[in-house]
Amino acid sequence: MEKQQLINLGLTNGEAKVYLALLKLGSSSVGPITKEADVAYSNIYDILDRLLEKGLISFILKGKTKYFQAVSPSRLSEFLEKKEKKLQEDKISLKALILELEKIQCPSSKQEAEIFLGYNGIKTAYDRMIKDDNGKKEDWLFFYIEEKSHTRKTEEFYTRVYNRFKQIKAKGIANIEYKKSEFIKKTHFNMMYVDFPIPGNIDIYKDHILFISWGENPTGILITSQDISNKFKDYFYSIWKPKT
Repeated sequence: MEKQQLINLGLTNGEAKVYLALLKLGSSSVGPITKEADVAYSNIYDILDRLLEKGLISFILKGKTKYFQAVSPSRLSEFLEKKEKKLQEDKISLKALILELEKIQCPSSKQEAEIFLGYNGIKTAYDRMIKDDNGKKEDWLFFYIEEKSHTRKTEEFYTRVYNRFKQIKAKGIANIEYKKSEFIKKTHFNMMYVDFPIPGNIDIYKDHILFISWGENPTGILITSQDISNKFKDYFYSIWKPKT
């Protein structure tokens, strides 16, 4: 039990065994430690060096022989604090590295596709689109087809998630039926209604395109591709006519 808990704190199996052995032995030379911990003699010095580095053991010299001893178990909290501090520093470094790498990444080289299931899945897809913000101000573009079979549920869904879009300018092209939507009347979206077929329920934002199939089990396909996104933006604006 104790060994596994030490491993959970970040020690290796060998380190945990040697630390526990030293707690039992007190001050000891290498031979008894190897026997009590049941580790290979060829590994013992490497393990002891790592434990010294982590501040969990110390040693004294008696003549030419090193005698090792475990520090007080209460010092394990210091070890964990150092580990957590290092983790926070690594996270900060990683964020900075990601920003630097994104600067040199070719914009058109990022190509991803993900599938999201259910209403919660669709919400996650929208969150992903909004979260991946590259700092550029762009309009959110969308095509929407109103179908009576799922009107109530989609109205409820978009009412719940609308706050996510309040700070983003949005333009939408929808079929005539959607003009009656109680939800759309309350939004800031700039809408155009058409009486000809449109390609489906599609959201376009920056380098993302989200295709949604509504119904009993909604499905979303989120594609990340600057090239595909640009093509859909061109198609949208080939139809779009602003309000007069």
